[in-house]
Amino acid sequence: MSTPEQKLAELGLTLPEVVKPLAAYVPVVRTGDYVYTSGQLPVVDGKLAVTGKVGDEVDPETAKEQARICALNAIAALASAVGDLSNVVRIVKVVGFVASAPGFTGQPQVVNGASELLGEVFGDAGLHARSAVGVAVLPLDAPVEVELIAEVR
Repeated sequence: MSTPEQKLAELGLTLPEVVKPLAAYVPVVRTGDYVYTSGQLPVVDGKLAVTGKVGDEVDPETAKEQARICALNAIAALASAVGDLSNVVRIVKVVGFVASAPGFTGQPQVVNGASELLGEVFGDAGLHARSAVGVAVLPLDAPVEVELIAEVR
């Protein structure tokens, strides 16, 4: 059975550096057997590749790819708190925020980018409860933001 790190490698992914906070918070908090990540933007090498509202400047498929990047950043934050990702018992909850143009209703399909990556990396332990929420705007004009809660050992 492959470890989450091996699955990341099989997907051609490496964990990025944990994204530095934009304000007065920390990227991740562990309390007991749970780890909470702060909202993760689709930051790559310190910047957003895509900005704008989904359904307007950003098409849904691009936004889905950006949600996948958010999830990878969340996994990096999670790893910073638990070390070996095999210590993740389960991804419990994912919340995805989608900066949505008026009338855009495809938030669940956008946030699938994050959910699908978590399933690929953690297998059954990556199956989670989820909310996908449309919002007017996100920090730095990001199209999507993802946070998660994980149970760990």
